[in-house]
Amino acid sequence: MSEKIRVVLVDDHQLVRMGFKLILESEPDIVVVGEATDGREAVSVVAELRPDLVCMDVQMPVLDGIAATREIMQLGGAVPRVLMLTTFRDEAAVRDSLRAGASGFVLKNSPPETLVEAVRVVHSGDALLDPQVTRGVIAGMLQDPAEGAPSQPADALQAVPVSQSAAEHPTLASLTDREGEVLALIAEGLSNADIAQRLFVSEATVKTHVSNLLAKIGVRDRIHAVIFAYNVGVVAPVE
Repeated sequence: MSEKIRVVLVDDHQLVRMGFKLILESEPDIVVVGEATDGREAVSVVAELRPDLVCMDVQMPVLDGIAATREIMQLGGAVPRVLMLTTFRDEAAVRDSLRAGASGFVLKNSPPETLVEAVRVVHSGDALLDPQVTRGVIAGMLQDPAEGAPSQPADALQAVPVSQSAAEHPTLASLTDREGEVLALIAEGLSNADIAQRLFVSEATVKTHVSNLLAKIGVRDRIHAVIFAYNVGVVAPVE
């Protein structure tokens, strides 16, 4: 049996942590190795325990979840993936979480099986947000002047071939043609299965391409590959 996913739970409500712990530890492949009651404590616990994944509440005293995630990403070494938890859907919070380095976002009132699947998905390096949410969030990033990008409505975005942008961003030149295709399809919100069907290859082959391109562009998971793709022009406004 493969090693269990080691999780740290961060929430300022003890009952919430207890409930999540019961849900997660009922699964054979997940173990809760630590807990924290606020963002400041979370950074210390993560630095000490080095878990695989952190379930992080967004709103907490002392240091909120987004700020704590940002500090965790700066710890150095093998930092964990972070799954943000919240009681409401807030695209601004999603965008800020992604900028801080989080790899997923789930509502606290989701069914137990959704939380379990979210932990597994984020731990595997896949994106948690569904395609429509992802596109809306990234489009919002493009509309944010702080991102230095032109304002465009979400429905005015589409994937364009990587080759059109390679000259503008040296990192893209390191990708093979096939890796470039896969990056563009990830930016469209396609899953590995969808990409395999589109390119007429196996899912195992797609996984290899995804792993290689993530290493080359220097991001840790698919959702940050999407952000990279938008930032460098793999996804561009429709003419």
